[in-house]
Amino acid sequence: MQLVPGTALLLAGSSFITHKKDSLPISANGYNWITFYNRSGKVWGEDWDACLAEFAQTGILGFEPSIPNADYLKTLIPFLKKYNIQLPSIYVGTELHEEATAKESIKTILSIAEIASTLGTKIIVTNPNPINWGSSHLKDDDQLFCQSSHLDQLGQAVRTRGMKLAYHTHDVELKAGAREFHHVLQNTDPENLHFCMDVHWIYRGSENSQWAVFDTLKMYGDRIVSLHLRQSEGGVWTEAFDPVGDIDYVRFAGEIKKMGINPHLVIEQCLEEKSPNTMDVVAAHQINLKEIKALFGLPPF
Repeated sequence: MQLVPGTALLLAGSSFITHKKDSLPISANGYNWITFYNRSGKVWGEDWDACLAEFAQTGILGFEPSIPNADYLKTLIPFLKKYNIQLPSIYVGTELHEEATAKESIKTILSIAEIASTLGTKIIVTNPNPINWGSSHLKDDDQLFCQSSHLDQLGQAVRTRGMKLAYHTHDVELKAGAREFHHVLQNTDPENLHFCMDVHWIYRGSENSQWAVFDTLKMYGDRIVSLHLRQSEGGVWTEAFDPVGDIDYVRFAGEIKKMGINPHLVIEQCLEEKSPNTMDVVAAHQINLKEIKALFGLPPF
């Protein structure tokens, strides 16, 4: 059952968290906006002035865009400054399971990092590309070793620039006994490679298992520097975040508190084909911000 927005603080009860003063501001991931804009027949990023003006209406202070190259990031800077939007984290895709593409990916991400470091970015999130998006073709052992080795090297290089590299997954990394997921985190230095836990992709990639979510938290919680937060109801992504749904976020927030970690909170409440259609992107993100602030014990304003 979908609860009335604004109930997270009441629901959290003893799980209520007081977030540290040095927390990065809550961000919204760019993919949310792509899906909302697609639904309304618009193109996110076509006019950054108009897009970020609308983003600013939500009250969300941080933006986590997907950055393909350094020039793309440069085009954003004037509009980020105009609307006083921060860039605590960015998302950069990489392809690291083959030597040739790995070298190019590392070169690209480090050129992006040079600019991002001047903007106050603290976390670079990367999800290494699968062999083919949407395919069941999985990486073999040699490719997994190549990928993990390069992630470790890249993380070390990012660390020397005063930032953290955080590993992100979708569902494909959890196939075949989650061999790719575990190989990456078992064969990299925690000082070089941190973990961005996309809670719902862990849930969906494990065939809709909350146990998998909480087991992942137990295994790798000490490496988490960032959370991507999304909820579903009956297996379908909701328009706005609610702590009560397919994932028990009240319990999740309580576990985060027990572990004493202080992750960067990133709203990634996206739309998919069967998602409800009852509100626009600004209204949805205003609810997202209110609910997540309440759940994680942040001041409402």
